[in-house]
Amino acid sequence: METDEKTSARTSYHHGDLRAQLLEATRQLVEEKGPDRFSVSEACRRAGVSTAAPYKHFKDKEEMLHHIALAGMERQRQQMLEELSLCSAGTLDRVVAMGRVYIRFARAEPGVFRLMFGLSEDHADHCDMVQLGDDTFTVVQSEVAKCHGRDTIIESDVNEAFLLWSFVHGLSFLLIDGKLKDAKVPFDLETTLREVAERVVGTEISGG
Repeated sequence: METDEKTSARTSYHHGDLRAQLLEATRQLVEEKGPDRFSVSEACRRAGVSTAAPYKHFKDKEEMLHHIALAGMERQRQQMLEELSLCSAGTLDRVVAMGRVYIRFARAEPGVFRLMFGLSEDHADHCDMVQLGDDTFTVVQSEVAKCHGRDTIIESDVNEAFLLWSFVHGLSFLLIDGKLKDAKVPFDLETTLREVAERVVGTEISGG
């Protein structure tokens, strides 16, 4: 019995390790080639496993990509929460921090960033991604409300959070697409993020 339990534990660990190796190989390929040019066989070669191995853990290529996108959203959210913990409550510093994290993630993982929003278009097939996105957006709404001295989110907070998200989302794509390399206007990310936060949330809110 003891031998069987040890064998089972080793097998379980191996499977978990194999799954993680496949996902990491997939993430790397998504970054290098983009989700449209990624192949399962190439991920298998990089992970050092047989081409049959992925199907013990994933239904198909789309499910593998789904896990990559969902993990990316979770990393981005966690990074946002960690950055918020460094700023004083109810300040524009926290709003700026959220924008900073959003753009930083996009620039660090542009392939995953594109995948996150490409897959989440189909709400019926990726409801977990949609829910996680909604939960993260609620964090933004809550921070806006706190800047206005409220613990409860009201409609104007939702509208302001949407304006903030729209800006950093668009700016992220401009940056990762290289559209600002030859910009004719001066551009400093921190200055821009703070100016947008002041204009959207209100200049009466001080920093940290």
